[in-house]
Amino acid sequence: MSTLTRKRKRIGKQTAALKTKFEAALDKLEQAKPFAKSLYQTDVYQLATELTYSYDGMNIIYENAHRFDQAGVFLGGPWEDPTKMQPPFVGGSLRSKQGINSIIELLSEMRMLAIAKGNYIHEGLSPQEANAYLNEVMALNLDLLFPPETEEGRLQSEDHMIRAQSLFRFLGEELSFRAIADQIVQELERLSVQRPIMTGRILGMIDLSKELIKSSIDEETRDALEKYIQGANAPTPLSQDVADQREYRLKLENANEDDLENEAVIFAKSMKEIGLVSPYHAILLRFLNRKSHDKVQSALDLSETGISCFNANQQLIHDIIQISIYPETPQAVYGLARMLDRGVLTQEHVLPAIRRLFDLPIHAQVRQALTNFKGEQSAISLNGLLIAGVVSVLGQPLGVGQGNNPTCQSARAISLWAQHGIGQLLEYIARSARDNDIDMIFEGEPLHSSLLIGGVANAINQDLDPISMVLVPHLDKIYNEMMKRTILRGEDGHKWVNPEFYGAWVPKGFINVIDQITLNVTNYSAFVKLFYATHHPDYNEGYELIYPNPVGIFITNVHGELLGLHAVSIQRIKKDQYGNYRVYFYNPNNDSGQNWGQGIIASVSGFGELEGEASLPFHEFVSRMYAYHYNPFEQGDTYMVEDSLVEQAELLSRDSWGKSYVWA
Repeated sequence: MSTLTRKRKRIGKQTAALKTKFEAALDKLEQAKPFAKSLYQTDVYQLATELTYSYDGMNIIYENAHRFDQAGVFLGGPWEDPTKMQPPFVGGSLRSKQGINSIIELLSEMRMLAIAKGNYIHEGLSPQEANAYLNEVMALNLDLLFPPETEEGRLQSEDHMIRAQSLFRFLGEELSFRAIADQIVQELERLSVQRPIMTGRILGMIDLSKELIKSSIDEETRDALEKYIQGANAPTPLSQDVADQREYRLKLENANEDDLENEAVIFAKSMKEIGLVSPYHAILLRFLNRKSHDKVQSALDLSETGISCFNANQQLIHDIIQISIYPETPQAVYGLARMLDRGVLTQEHVLPAIRRLFDLPIHAQVRQALTNFKGEQSAISLNGLLIAGVVSVLGQPLGVGQGNNPTCQSARAISLWAQHGIGQLLEYIARSARDNDIDMIFEGEPLHSSLLIGGVANAINQDLDPISMVLVPHLDKIYNEMMKRTILRGEDGHKWVNPEFYGAWVPKGFINVIDQITLNVTNYSAFVKLFYATHHPDYNEGYELIYPNPVGIFITNVHGELLGLHAVSIQRIKKDQYGNYRVYFYNPNNDSGQNWGQGIIASVSGFGELEGEASLPFHEFVSRMYAYHYNPFEQGDTYMVEDSLVEQAELLSRDSWGKSYVWA
């Protein structure tokens, strides 16, 4: 009998005694003076930990959850205010082996459940808000709700994971599986519509959703989940019910022309609808590329521009598919289709730049980085992985993400070049892959990445696409070095660095609302009026944005509190279907649909956003900016901008990030 089983049996016999001790510990904590409560919190945590080993114990914790705040269970810690809890952070705390974070997080979720069920009335949080919070927590941690059902998995689970799984089983019984499933569908739709290059997070949710469709959920939600499950795995007649990839390939060998055309059309429709590509789609494309090349266009569902590019470059496309499209790189199929639809191959200098990557010698360190993208049994070459990455980036310039790295400047650069500097981007890719070095000129002096130390990121996490993995370490060091060389100038270094780093299309005009000497907010009115006069179509004499404009924004949480500074690019400024001007922008964050507080929620669909864009009403975006570039020769008169527009933005600014600054 395992230690955990013995512990559970012991707890079962002692539940009544533990209940008495736990409630007594809460009484002592409640009676303690505020300065002494920390002395009594530990007893509550320890007894709660003991209770988590049985269902009855979990119920005892829940029955007392309405008392936690009054008693001071969370006093003095980050869990003190339930209105500030963030669903994405819950899973990490529950999985933490260190200290007491996991049990405090469990108690916090029980408090939230008490609010959701109406057993605890909290003045700052409604039952509906608490319910929505818990549904999102469940949706983000389905692996805890549906852990592996094997004896080995149970025996090998550590205590903190057992607690987390017990909590989620309890929440799952108290909450509606229908609501959780609805939340999953919303998350899948919201994430997939952004068309990221890296789809691991989406695929993980889809994989875990397979258990949800077995539960009591409504038919519409089940159909939506099945659409994603099938689309990411086997959406076509021949791909369903096959044991493995070899069996699917054999089916293709024996299929007639109509069956092959049907497979191609269904795969392409699914890919276009949800933005996800099945590994079987890659197998089909490789097969058609060799045996039935005329059906490749159907498998990609190309536009008129795409068909024209395909017909003009058939040999190159044949070779791209042969070297880079594998079951391990299915998303490159979508990238290839989008790249052709963009007409990238109509630029003559792009063709030889891609072609030379086929047999480019790859530096040893780069080989090591690229190896992380292939399995031990994979037949794809490292050059093939590199080309798959190029295809994805050129097809989805706004799908580039920074991952869990503080490298928004570098991700923004790759995105910008993929749109308007493809030759430059391909040159950097070749240089970094072959030489493990790139160089840029800053104010007449060359900077070689291989000779620089440090950067914004101490280490680059592995959650990037292949091109970002190759390029970002170099871009990060060069950008950081450029910024260091401007430190003593008394102004924001981005003024000089951005045009040199990104390219000549970045306007030379620049303004920052924060004075670099005093760090105070200065002349906010001029800042807002100038942005309207240079960017808003009603005030800028009709000049349109030609290239993406790199701007700096304050990132705030759902409560409007300042989290830090961030780099985004304004893609365009247009009226939406309701006649309101919106700023459409590229956000290098993994998820652009963010809640910035004060009702400011970046939209990723529903207002005419293109793939990968987020958008906000013009004045809301202005309220979160701290710096931007502008063309002084293309602007209207600032005095024509109404003071009411400044007041509108300033009210939002002062009551959010502005609380962290002195306003001069």
